[in-house]
Amino acid sequence: MALSKDTICLTGGWEPHQGEPRQVPIYQSTTFRYDTSDAMGKLFDLEASGYFYTRLQNPTNDYVAKKICELEGGYAAMLTSSGQAANFFAVFNICEAGDHFIASSSIYGGTYNLFGTTMKKMGIECTFVDNDITPEELDKEFRPNTKCVFGETITNPTVAIFDIEKFAQAAHKHGVPLIMDNTFATPINCNPFKFGCDIVTHSTTKYMDGHSVGVGGAIVDSGNFDWLAHKDKFPGLTTPDESYHGLIYAEKFGKAAYITKATSQLMRDFGSIPSPQNAFYLNVSLESLAVRMARHCSSAKKIAAWLKTQEKVAWVNYSDLEDDPHHALQQKYCPKGTCGVIAFAVKGGREKAITFMDSLKLAFIDTHVADAKTGLLHPASHTHRQLTDDQLREAGVAPDLIRFSVGLEDPDDIIADIKQALDKI
Repeated sequence: MALSKDTICLTGGWEPHQGEPRQVPIYQSTTFRYDTSDAMGKLFDLEASGYFYTRLQNPTNDYVAKKICELEGGYAAMLTSSGQAANFFAVFNICEAGDHFIASSSIYGGTYNLFGTTMKKMGIECTFVDNDITPEELDKEFRPNTKCVFGETITNPTVAIFDIEKFAQAAHKHGVPLIMDNTFATPINCNPFKFGCDIVTHSTTKYMDGHSVGVGGAIVDSGNFDWLAHKDKFPGLTTPDESYHGLIYAEKFGKAAYITKATSQLMRDFGSIPSPQNAFYLNVSLESLAVRMARHCSSAKKIAAWLKTQEKVAWVNYSDLEDDPHHALQQKYCPKGTCGVIAFAVKGGREKAITFMDSLKLAFIDTHVADAKTGLLHPASHTHRQLTDDQLREAGVAPDLIRFSVGLEDPDDIIADIKQALDKI
């Protein structure tokens, strides 16, 4: 029978039988034993499924990946050691030197640097576009060597809503997949596959973990993109892989081709696997994800609405509010709510922002976000401090922006803390 997301958080991935552990077992082993050389040889040739070395796959990791796959409504999934690794694998799995892809300019700064600087050194070029670009202008950004489009469901740190359908239609018109980072919304609040997205990534470090316990990432493939229909664009999936005796992923593995290639090729060579222990911690946190997201959203909405009434607050971005410019997109893509992250500014610029932040007692300053405890960050003073105000604006980050991640504390206590800090400026 079809289960709700709330139930899948508890039952997905691992299905214990009589006498087996209720919780996912931790397979804390680097290697796995086989009785014959031929049995192991078939694993290396991808002729049989199984485990032989945790750098590629581990049962604990796969059980947790399966749960995330079920939550997203995908076909196949894998875990990575970080969200950054997930985003890199997701794009690099279908791009190589000489290729091009398109990405939203409003994505997380670390991903922006990965795409715009590091992957550029690898010979892969990225064109960054504004989320509000018209379909006509977006169409002009595609090239014969464009291989995918990338965006974030809810942008970090500006918390704008990405128009998934607009970008999916453009991508498919040009025969390429849309890859979405769904970290902030989580599959509880948004299902990008329903709107035409093909591949989803996550930094599981954020809400999925939710307790600052373990860094991790995930990639989920919908199985919907037809690689063979665009054979010339994706030779890595549709032509022989000489490192596996000429195997062709799209022909042999069908809907599982993309994740199989990312696992057997990229994970094999880069080794960005999470530890089974971290996967175990992640699974424990996933059990409460639906409950936590509901609380994060209700508290953030209450706090955002209160912030808008404060004279010392310059502006507030939170799309769950009816007067927010992205509210219509929020209602379309995240009708249950977005997340617990609010973007706002206090009047007086950087100096006043720093005074405000240093005066908080309950909320603390940290580089993390989407956590059980309330935290905040001023990008202009921290993650983007090397940029001028003009450069910040070009990156879509207002110089006075404060990223405020509402935790699970009583929202009235958080409001009281903000109020006393505002009184200091």
